[in-house]
Amino acid sequence: MSFVEYGDTIKDGDTAIVFLGHESMFPVKVQHGTVTQTKYGVIRHSTDLIGKKYGSKVTCSKGGWVFILHPTPELWTMNLPHRTQILYSTDISIITMMLELKPGSIVCESGTGSGSLSHALIRTVAPTGHLYTVEFHQQRAEKAREEFREHGVEHLVTVTNQDVCKNGFGVSNIADAVFLDIPSPWEAIGHAKSALKAEGGRICSFSPCIEQVQRTCLAMEEYGFTEINTLEILLRVYNVRTISLQIPDLGKAAEDNSSTGFDSSNPSNQGSLCTNLQQGTVQFKSGVPLREMVGHTGYLTFATKS
Repeated sequence: MSFVEYGDTIKDGDTAIVFLGHESMFPVKVQHGTVTQTKYGVIRHSTDLIGKKYGSKVTCSKGGWVFILHPTPELWTMNLPHRTQILYSTDISIITMMLELKPGSIVCESGTGSGSLSHALIRTVAPTGHLYTVEFHQQRAEKAREEFREHGVEHLVTVTNQDVCKNGFGVSNIADAVFLDIPSPWEAIGHAKSALKAEGGRICSFSPCIEQVQRTCLAMEEYGFTEINTLEILLRVYNVRTISLQIPDLGKAAEDNSSTGFDSSNPSNQGSLCTNLQQGTVQFKSGVPLREMVGHTGYLTFATKS
Protein backbone atom coordinates (compact mmCIF):
# COMPACT_ATOMS: atom_id res chain seq x y z
CA MET A 1 0.00 0.00 0.00
CA SER A 2 1.27 3.46 -0.86
CA PHE A 3 -0.22 6.93 -0.61
CA VAL A 4 0.90 7.63 -4.19
CA GLU A 5 0.05 4.28 -5.82
CA TYR A 6 -3.42 2.75 -5.72
CA GLY A 7 -3.94 -0.89 -4.73
CA ASP A 8 -7.15 -2.86 -5.25
CA THR A 9 -7.06 -5.13 -2.20
CA ILE A 10 -6.44 -4.58 1.49
CA LYS A 11 -3.23 -6.20 2.72
CA ASP A 12 -1.74 -6.92 6.12
CA GLY A 13 0.15 -3.82 7.29
CA ASP A 14 -1.87 -1.34 5.20
CA THR A 15 -3.19 1.93 6.57
CA ALA A 16 -6.91 2.10 5.71
CA ILE A 17 -9.63 4.67 6.37
CA VAL A 18 -12.78 3.45 8.15
CA PHE A 19 -15.61 5.62 6.80
CA LEU A 20 -18.72 5.83 8.99
CA GLY A 21 -20.01 9.08 7.45
CA HIS A 22 -18.82 12.39 6.05
CA GLU A 23 -18.27 13.72 9.56
CA SER A 24 -17.02 10.44 11.05
CA MET A 25 -13.99 8.49 9.84
CA PHE A 26 -10.66 7.35 11.25
CA PRO A 27 -7.47 5.56 10.13
CA VAL A 28 -6.63 2.02 11.13
CA LYS A 29 -3.52 -0.11 10.63
CA VAL A 30 -4.61 -3.47 9.24
CA GLN A 31 -3.09 -6.44 11.11
CA HIS A 32 -3.84 -10.16 11.30
CA GLY A 33 -5.74 -11.09 14.47
CA THR A 34 -6.60 -7.48 15.36
CA VAL A 35 -10.10 -6.08 15.89
CA THR A 36 -11.35 -2.48 15.68
CA GLN A 37 -14.29 -1.24 17.73
CA THR A 38 -16.87 1.09 16.11
CA LYS A 39 -20.29 2.31 17.20
CA TYR A 40 -21.73 -0.28 14.80
CA GLY A 41 -19.78 -3.15 16.34
CA VAL A 42 -16.47 -4.95 15.88
CA ILE A 43 -14.45 -5.15 12.65
CA ARG A 44 -12.21 -8.25 12.52
CA HIS A 45 -9.18 -7.49 10.37
CA SER A 46 -8.42 -11.10 9.40
CA THR A 47 -11.90 -11.88 8.07
CA ASP A 48 -13.50 -8.48 7.38
CA LEU A 49 -10.59 -6.53 5.87
CA ILE A 50 -7.61 -8.50 4.58
CA GLY A 51 -8.19 -9.65 1.01
CA LYS A 52 -11.25 -7.43 0.50
CA LYS A 53 -11.27 -4.65 -2.09
CA TYR A 54 -10.85 -1.04 -1.07
CA GLY A 55 -14.24 0.67 -1.15
CA SER A 56 -15.97 -2.46 0.18
CA LYS A 57 -18.99 -2.21 2.46
CA VAL A 58 -18.15 -4.10 5.66
CA THR A 59 -20.85 -5.28 8.06
CA CYS A 60 -19.90 -4.95 11.73
CA SER A 61 -20.83 -7.31 14.57
CA LYS A 62 -23.93 -5.29 15.61
CA GLY A 63 -25.34 -5.30 12.09
CA GLY A 64 -24.27 -1.79 11.12
CA TRP A 65 -21.87 -1.21 8.26
CA VAL A 66 -18.92 0.97 7.24
CA PHE A 67 -16.86 1.55 4.09
CA ILE A 68 -13.12 0.85 3.97
CA LEU A 69 -11.33 3.47 1.84
CA HIS A 70 -7.87 3.60 0.29
CA PRO A 71 -5.84 6.37 1.96
CA THR A 72 -5.11 9.59 0.09
CA PRO A 73 -3.37 12.79 1.24
CA GLU A 74 -6.80 14.47 1.45
CA LEU A 75 -8.22 11.74 3.70
CA TRP A 76 -5.03 11.67 5.76
CA THR A 77 -5.27 15.43 6.38
CA MET A 78 -8.75 14.88 7.80
CA ASN A 79 -7.76 11.93 10.01
CA LEU A 80 -4.08 12.16 10.95
CA PRO A 81 -2.91 12.26 14.59
CA HIS A 82 -2.16 15.90 15.41
CA ARG A 83 1.33 16.57 16.73
CA THR A 84 1.11 20.24 15.71
CA GLN A 85 -1.35 22.59 14.05
CA ILE A 86 -1.71 21.46 10.44
CA LEU A 87 -2.47 22.86 6.99
CA TYR A 88 -5.79 21.81 5.45
CA SER A 89 -6.78 21.17 1.84
CA THR A 90 -7.91 24.79 1.26
CA ASP A 91 -4.37 26.16 1.78
CA ILE A 92 -2.61 23.05 0.44
CA SER A 93 -4.32 23.33 -2.96
CA ILE A 94 -3.18 26.92 -3.55
CA ILE A 95 0.34 26.13 -2.27
CA THR A 96 0.89 23.28 -4.75
CA MET A 97 -0.45 25.43 -7.62
CA MET A 98 1.43 28.66 -6.81
CA LEU A 99 4.70 26.78 -6.27
CA GLU A 100 4.21 25.32 -9.77
CA LEU A 101 4.81 21.76 -8.56
CA LYS A 102 4.61 18.75 -10.88
CA PRO A 103 5.94 15.18 -11.10
CA GLY A 104 9.72 15.35 -10.88
CA SER A 105 9.91 18.57 -8.85
CA ILE A 106 12.38 18.90 -5.96
CA VAL A 107 10.85 20.55 -2.89
CA CYS A 108 12.29 21.66 0.45
CA GLU A 109 9.94 22.00 3.44
CA SER A 110 10.26 23.25 7.01
CA GLY A 111 8.83 22.25 9.39
CA THR A 112 7.43 18.80 8.89
CA GLY A 113 5.00 18.96 11.82
CA SER A 114 2.23 16.36 11.54
CA GLY A 115 2.96 15.67 7.86
CA SER A 116 -0.29 16.98 6.39
CA LEU A 117 1.33 19.10 3.67
CA SER A 118 4.20 16.64 3.30
CA HIS A 119 1.92 13.86 2.04
CA ALA A 120 0.32 16.19 -0.51
CA LEU A 121 3.73 17.38 -1.73
CA ILE A 122 4.99 13.81 -2.08
CA ARG A 123 1.95 12.78 -4.12
CA THR A 124 2.42 15.84 -6.37
CA VAL A 125 6.13 15.29 -7.15
CA ALA A 126 5.95 11.46 -7.44
CA PRO A 127 7.23 9.26 -9.03
CA THR A 128 10.56 10.94 -9.88
CA GLY A 129 10.62 14.01 -7.61
CA HIS A 130 11.78 14.30 -4.01
CA LEU A 131 10.85 16.12 -0.81
CA TYR A 132 13.50 17.31 1.65
CA THR A 133 11.70 18.12 4.87
CA VAL A 134 13.34 19.59 7.99
CA GLU A 135 11.88 19.28 11.50
CA PHE A 136 13.41 20.98 14.56
CA HIS A 137 11.75 18.66 17.11
CA GLN A 138 13.49 15.26 17.26
CA GLN A 139 10.49 13.14 18.31
CA ARG A 140 8.30 14.67 15.59
CA ALA A 141 11.01 14.01 13.01
CA GLU A 142 11.28 10.36 14.07
CA LYS A 143 7.50 9.92 13.99
CA ALA A 144 7.35 11.47 10.51
CA ARG A 145 9.99 9.01 9.24
CA GLU A 146 7.97 6.12 10.70
CA GLU A 147 4.75 7.30 9.02
CA PHE A 148 6.43 7.80 5.63
CA ARG A 149 7.84 4.27 5.87
CA GLU A 150 4.43 2.78 6.80
CA HIS A 151 2.76 4.68 3.97
CA GLY A 152 5.20 3.41 1.33
CA VAL A 153 6.67 6.80 0.38
CA GLU A 154 10.01 6.76 2.22
CA HIS A 155 11.91 6.62 -1.11
CA LEU A 156 10.39 10.00 -2.07
CA VAL A 157 11.24 11.93 1.10
CA THR A 158 14.27 12.74 3.25
CA VAL A 159 13.56 13.83 6.85
CA THR A 160 16.23 15.87 8.63
CA ASN A 161 16.20 16.83 12.30
CA GLN A 162 17.90 20.25 12.58
CA ASP A 163 17.27 23.99 12.93
CA VAL A 164 16.62 25.29 9.41
CA CYS A 165 17.30 28.88 10.50
CA LYS A 166 20.86 27.93 11.51
CA ASN A 167 21.74 24.92 9.36
CA GLY A 168 19.49 25.22 6.30
CA PHE A 169 17.98 22.33 4.35
CA GLY A 170 21.14 20.30 3.71
CA VAL A 171 20.94 20.77 -0.09
CA SER A 172 22.13 23.51 -2.45
CA ASN A 173 20.97 24.80 -5.84
CA ILE A 174 18.63 21.88 -6.63
CA ALA A 175 15.16 22.78 -5.30
CA ASP A 176 12.35 23.93 -7.56
CA ALA A 177 10.39 25.21 -4.57
CA VAL A 178 10.76 25.91 -0.84
CA PHE A 179 7.99 26.01 1.76
CA LEU A 180 8.41 27.57 5.21
CA ASP A 181 6.06 27.04 8.16
CA ILE A 182 8.17 28.19 11.11
CA PRO A 183 7.85 30.94 13.75
CA SER A 184 10.56 33.18 12.22
CA PRO A 185 10.66 32.49 8.47
CA TRP A 186 12.69 35.65 7.76
CA GLU A 187 15.67 33.96 9.42
CA ALA A 188 15.54 31.10 6.88
CA ILE A 189 15.18 33.13 3.65
CA GLY A 190 18.94 33.06 3.01
CA HIS A 191 19.05 29.26 3.38
CA ALA A 192 15.99 28.96 1.14
CA LYS A 193 17.72 30.98 -1.57
CA SER A 194 20.77 28.69 -1.31
CA ALA A 195 18.61 25.57 -1.65
CA LEU A 196 16.73 26.85 -4.72
CA LYS A 197 17.96 26.27 -8.25
CA ALA A 198 19.96 29.04 -9.96
CA GLU A 199 16.97 30.91 -11.34
CA GLY A 200 13.19 30.82 -11.26
CA GLY A 201 12.66 28.80 -8.08
CA ARG A 202 9.55 29.58 -6.04
CA ILE A 203 9.19 30.10 -2.29
CA CYS A 204 6.14 30.13 -0.01
CA SER A 205 5.96 31.16 3.63
CA PHE A 206 2.94 30.40 5.85
CA SER A 207 2.48 32.73 8.84
CA PRO A 208 -0.55 33.35 11.07
CA CYS A 209 0.40 36.95 11.99
CA ILE A 210 0.74 39.93 9.65
CA GLU A 211 3.83 41.13 11.55
CA GLN A 212 5.57 37.89 10.53
CA VAL A 213 4.53 38.53 6.94
CA GLN A 214 5.99 42.05 7.00
CA ARG A 215 9.40 40.91 8.25
CA THR A 216 9.44 38.00 5.80
CA CYS A 217 8.66 40.26 2.83
CA LEU A 218 11.49 42.63 3.84
CA ALA A 219 13.89 39.67 4.03
CA MET A 220 12.75 38.43 0.60
CA GLU A 221 13.42 41.84 -0.92
CA GLU A 222 16.83 41.95 0.77
CA TYR A 223 17.80 38.60 -0.79
CA GLY A 224 16.64 39.64 -4.25
CA PHE A 225 13.34 37.76 -4.54
CA THR A 226 10.76 39.20 -6.94
CA GLU A 227 6.98 38.84 -7.56
CA ILE A 228 6.35 38.98 -3.82
CA ASN A 229 2.66 38.71 -2.96
CA THR A 230 0.57 37.60 0.02
CA LEU A 231 -2.75 35.74 -0.05
CA GLU A 232 -5.33 34.74 2.53
CA ILE A 233 -7.64 31.87 1.61
CA LEU A 234 -11.08 31.73 3.27
CA LEU A 235 -13.43 28.78 2.81
CA ARG A 236 -17.18 29.43 2.76
CA VAL A 237 -19.31 26.27 3.02
CA TYR A 238 -22.90 26.17 1.78
CA ASN A 239 -25.65 23.97 3.21
CA VAL A 240 -27.95 22.47 0.56
CA ARG A 241 -31.57 22.17 1.72
CA THR A 242 -35.08 21.87 0.30
CA ILE A 243 -37.28 24.97 0.66
CA SER A 244 -40.87 25.77 -0.34
CA LEU A 245 -41.93 29.02 -1.99
CA GLN A 246 -45.27 30.23 -3.29
CA ILE A 247 -45.87 30.25 -7.02
CA PRO A 248 -46.01 33.94 -8.07
CA ASP A 249 -49.38 35.38 -9.15
CA LEU A 250 -48.91 36.80 -12.64
CA GLY A 251 -52.50 38.05 -12.90
CA LYS A 252 -53.89 35.28 -15.09
CA ALA A 253 -56.78 34.59 -12.69
CA ALA A 254 -57.88 38.23 -12.76
CA GLU A 255 -57.77 38.31 -16.56
CA ASP A 256 -59.82 35.12 -16.79
CA ASN A 257 -62.41 36.54 -14.39
CA SER A 258 -62.82 39.77 -16.36
CA SER A 259 -63.10 37.95 -19.71
CA THR A 260 -65.89 35.71 -18.43
CA GLY A 261 -67.91 38.54 -16.86
CA PHE A 262 -67.02 37.55 -13.30
CA ASP A 263 -68.40 40.13 -10.82
CA SER A 264 -66.10 40.28 -7.82
CA SER A 265 -68.38 42.83 -6.11
CA ASN A 266 -71.12 40.20 -5.80
CA PRO A 267 -70.88 38.74 -2.26
CA SER A 268 -71.85 35.31 -3.56
CA ASN A 269 -68.72 35.24 -5.70
CA GLN A 270 -66.22 36.25 -2.98
CA GLY A 271 -65.49 32.67 -1.89
CA SER A 272 -64.90 31.58 -5.46
CA LEU A 273 -62.54 34.53 -5.99
CA CYS A 274 -60.46 33.60 -2.93
CA THR A 275 -60.20 30.02 -4.17
CA ASN A 276 -59.03 31.14 -7.61
CA LEU A 277 -56.35 33.45 -6.17
CA GLN A 278 -54.96 30.95 -3.69
CA GLN A 279 -51.28 30.39 -4.48
CA GLY A 280 -49.72 26.96 -4.77
CA THR A 281 -46.19 26.15 -3.57
CA VAL A 282 -43.19 24.60 -5.25
CA GLN A 283 -40.22 22.83 -3.65
CA PHE A 284 -36.65 23.16 -4.89
CA LYS A 285 -33.05 22.81 -3.72
CA SER A 286 -31.29 25.91 -2.43
CA GLY A 287 -27.85 26.59 -1.03
CA VAL A 288 -27.40 28.85 1.98
CA PRO A 289 -24.11 29.66 3.76
CA LEU A 290 -23.60 28.27 7.24
CA ARG A 291 -24.06 30.69 10.12
CA GLU A 292 -20.47 30.09 11.15
CA MET A 293 -17.48 29.62 8.87
CA VAL A 294 -13.79 28.87 9.28
CA GLY A 295 -12.00 32.20 9.54
CA HIS A 296 -8.35 33.14 9.34
CA THR A 297 -5.80 30.30 9.26
CA GLY A 298 -2.69 32.08 7.98
CA TYR A 299 -1.16 34.27 5.31
CA LEU A 300 0.60 32.69 2.33
CA THR A 301 3.47 34.77 0.96
CA PHE A 302 4.89 33.73 -2.43
CA ALA A 303 7.98 34.96 -4.26
CA THR A 304 10.31 34.01 -7.12
CA LYS A 305 14.10 33.74 -7.07
CA SER A 306 15.40 36.24 -9.60
